[in-house]
Parts: sequence; C-alpha cells; structure tokens
Amino acid sequence: MRAVLDRLGWRGWVLPVTLLVLAEVAMRIKPVESDALARPTDVLNALAQAIADGSALRLSAQTLAAALAGLALGGGVGLAAGIWFGLSRAASDAAALSVELLRPVPSVALIPLSMLVFGFGFRMEIAVIAFTCFWPMLLLSHAAVRNVEPRLLEVARVLGFSWWERILKLVLPAALPRIFVAFRLCVGIALVVAVTTEIAANPQGLGYALMNAQQSLRPDLMFAMLLWIGLLGWGLGAGLLLLQRTLFQHSLAQQP
Repeated sequence: MRAVLDRLGWRGWVLPVTLLVLAEVAMRIKPVESDALARPTDVLNALAQAIADGSALRLSAQTLAAALAGLALGGGVGLAAGIWFGLSRAASDAAALSVELLRPVPSVALIPLSMLVFGFGFRMEIAVIAFTCFWPMLLLSHAAVRNVEPRLLEVARVLGFSWWERILKLVLPAALPRIFVAFRLCVGIALVVAVTTEIAANPQGLGYALMNAQQSLRPDLMFAMLLWIGLLGWGLGAGLLLLQRTLFQHSLAQQP
C-alpha cells in the first residue's frame, strides 16, 4: 500500500489539501460575502455539476482541439527546421539572427495580428499556438540533433547513406528521446496559450468559460474552471511523463 501511495506522489497532495481544508473551515467560521471568493466545497460542487452536465468535457474538447492542432502545425514545422539546422551549420548560421529577433515576441502580442488575418475563432487560436510552439521545438530539436554522436554521422557517410537515410536511420532514432522531451514541454505550452487566447479573443473553450463565469459573478464556477484546467494540464503532463519513462528510460538515463 505504501509503495502504491509513493508512486502516486501522495506527499505532493498534502499541502494543497491542507490549504483547502483550512480555507473551508475559515469560511464556515467567518462567512465572507464576496464576488471574488468561494468556499472549496462550493467550487467542488460547481465542478461536479459541470462534469455531470457535460459542459466541462465539451469545453475541454474545444480547447484541446485547438491546442493539439496548433502544436501539430508549429511543432511539426519547428521539428523539421530544428533537424535541418542541426545537420546544416550554414542554414543554422543564416537563420540565427531571425530566430533571435522573433523568438522573444510574446504569444499574446500576436493576438491582434491574428485577429486581423483570421478573424475571431478557431483558426486565429491555432495560429497563435503554432507560433508559440514553434520556438521551443525548433531550439530543443536543434540541440538534440547537435548532440547526436558525430561518429554515427561519419559511419553514415562512409556507408554512402543519403541525406534522408541519415535522418531516418540515424539522427531521428538517436535524437528521439530529447525530441520527446521537447514535445512534452510543448504540450503544456500549447494548453496555456490556448486558454490565454480564449480569454482574450476567442469565444469558445475553457478560457472563454472562465471569463464568462467571472463576468456572471460566479466565483465558484470560475475557480472550478481554474481547478479543471489545472487538473487537465497535470493529467496530460503525468501521462506524457509516464510514456517518456516507459519508452526512453534507458536512453535518458545514459544522457548527461
């Protein structure tokens, strides 16, 4: 039993559960009339109702669809560019200035431009997410390819491998553990940017529901949406981390 609890990371739950219990007790001892606060039990009831009526799942599907579409677009292009730059010093040097100029641009700053180009809706959200996910995937996949053992590439040249054969047979298998780490990072980024974009400019998904609850003076529902977003992100991260450990445990253990 102790081993199961340790595997679930029960110690990490002690602090948040304790704080929630203390907040519930304090609000019951001294009730607070506020449009910005809600008792933890009210928040849990609002979350349970949102799950029961299907709205939480529907909103999650909208947000995740945008997040995954943007990740596929931006992450896919970033991965291809990262592999190219990792294999070609000339291409990397030629793009270095452009990367350093564009990479610091905040994703939120692109929302007005995306609205002008795509209007409100799904495509605008995907464009912002894709831009944000492109950079970490580019930089981390570039580093992953650069860390491939040079002797493997020398052997490929001796054997007469074509450029595509080197990528498919040597570079990708060797760099895949680090590329998966980049993918796991980008999933979290995509979710955060999706919610942010929905709060700012897209009337759908969890971000819009969060703003709608705030404007309707429903702090219980607002905190319920915040809790649900946190649980969703935690679940995605935990699942991908478990998959990473299952697939690449030996490879990652050998990396410095």
